[in-house]
Amino acid sequence: MEYRLLGRSGLAVSELCLGTMTFGNTTNEQDSIEMINRFIERGGNFLDTADVYVSGRSEEIVGQAIKDRRDEVVLATKVRMQTSNHPNGVGISRKHIMEGVDASLRRLQTDYIDLYQVHVWDHATPIEETLRALDDLVSSGKVRYIGCSNFFAWQLMKALATSDMNRYVRFISIQPQYSLVSREMDREMISLCLEENVGIIPWAPLGGGFLTGRYNREEPIEGRLTSKVGESSWALRNSEKNFAILDEVKRVAEEVGKTPAQVALRWLNQRKGITSPIFGASTLAQFEDNMGALDWKLPEELWNRLSEVSQLPSEYPNRFIAKFARPFE
Repeated sequence: MEYRLLGRSGLAVSELCLGTMTFGNTTNEQDSIEMINRFIERGGNFLDTADVYVSGRSEEIVGQAIKDRRDEVVLATKVRMQTSNHPNGVGISRKHIMEGVDASLRRLQTDYIDLYQVHVWDHATPIEETLRALDDLVSSGKVRYIGCSNFFAWQLMKALATSDMNRYVRFISIQPQYSLVSREMDREMISLCLEENVGIIPWAPLGGGFLTGRYNREEPIEGRLTSKVGESSWALRNSEKNFAILDEVKRVAEEVGKTPAQVALRWLNQRKGITSPIFGASTLAQFEDNMGALDWKLPEELWNRLSEVSQLPSEYPNRFIAKFARPFE
């Protein structure tokens, strides 16, 4: 297991992050705790959860698993989504953040959170209010670092500028959806994060299971992608371009003697700017398959083949800017 610094910080995290969204739902408590133990034993130190995963049950299971080895773990959780029915039970207001962090700390059985992340932008709350509250949490010791998730590039830049102007703590990371079949972050976010030294910890690195190779053009689908709505839906994955990407993943997997999931994770792990992809697993077998993405490298030629087949179409203003690039840029 290799380690990387998370953004503009001295926080070292493992090159893969174990996501726990399924814990307490499709993954029972016993298997969930076993996954965490195996992950730590193999050098993994980065765990990601959220207050809304299985209505807080995911946090409870994570807390139970790490209570006797807390110092070995970089623990990340999130705040913003609806956690109660009253009007202030959602968002990133000071009130909801302060109530949310205390509730997460109780469930996680710890007195601090390493990385506290804003789950989604909140148009109802001024970003200054959010960042001041998060700054206070860092000053109090309840939180060590802060991050965000599912932001536009302009939202991240506004937050960073607001922190700099007011001398608040900065977001050191962003958690976006990013994979071979979801490369929208290439338009602006990747270059922004490289410029501002913000770590990128992608979720859904296997495209909701699509890149495991379980799906094809002819057979009926099953599993997570049977969802009719949301990011994990067949409507978003069932396209000729995505199947062309999957075909190339399978060819590369055969050439290197790995599974499609391992190849897809390895491609992402070797992408410039990516710190630690967040992988999830419903079963121990899936966990072991994903862990097979460690301790090897995709040859450059194969990495480039996957990059080319999955790249976004040429778009304005990128093609316009490239047309007028200077020779030494």
